[in-house]
Amino acid sequence: MIQLMKSKLGRLRLIGYLEGISLLVLLFIAVPLKYVMHNPSWVKAVGPVHGVLFLLFIFNTLSVGVERGWKFGTTTWKVLLACIVPFGTFYIDHAVLKNEEEQEHRH
Repeated sequence: MIQLMKSKLGRLRLIGYLEGISLLVLLFIAVPLKYVMHNPSWVKAVGPVHGVLFLLFIFNTLSVGVERGWKFGTTTWKVLLACIVPFGTFYIDHAVLKNEEEQEHRH
């Protein structure tokens, strides 16, 4: 985990994992508890955390995209889309971000 924090791309990957986990907790635990068990406490707790991670993911994606010269139409939009699709950040980490980080370490 320390290795992830050493670069903007590494931080984006870490934020992506955390954002993805928070989205899954919100969708599959908090929301069902709210509507089935009439217990909104998880939504009240996880919702704001997810919101902050969502915004951090967006801002960091744009920052990394500019830094690395990503074309919006080929890479950036895919990474941005990943944060609104369940399991999307895990997929995009495997399909795009991990490869980008490996290229970074080769140079």
